[in-house]
Amino acid sequence: QVQFVESGGGLVQPGGSLTLACTASGTMNQTYDMGWYRHAPGTERELVAQIQSHTAYYPDSMKGRFTISRDNAKNTVYLTIHNLRAEDTAVYYCNTPLRSLLHLWGQGTQVTVSS
Repeated sequence: QVQFVESGGGLVQPGGSLTLACTASGTMNQTYDMGWYRHAPGTERELVAQIQSHTAYYPDSMKGRFTISRDNAKNTVYLTIHNLRAEDTAVYYCNTPLRSLLHLWGQGTQVTVSS
């Protein structure tokens, strides 16, 4: 079992790019599925991207502007958001699929897209 800490959020202009990082408290087993999720007020939390060892998955609604990657030596998972839009404004979380199903979340990192 691990604990995740998200970082890298902030105020970003539309059209820019941003990379978020998620660092685990212990060794991240390469067999762990890891996901990035986001939650904006008044909306449901949604999956942005998921990665196993090196295989990435993106829901249809998220294809095109997101890149998920991981560096197991650093116990870190990354999410790069390209061509940021106002609707990307949300709190972004990293988590395992199991923990997400159990409604267990960390603090997340706030991404605000505004000019």
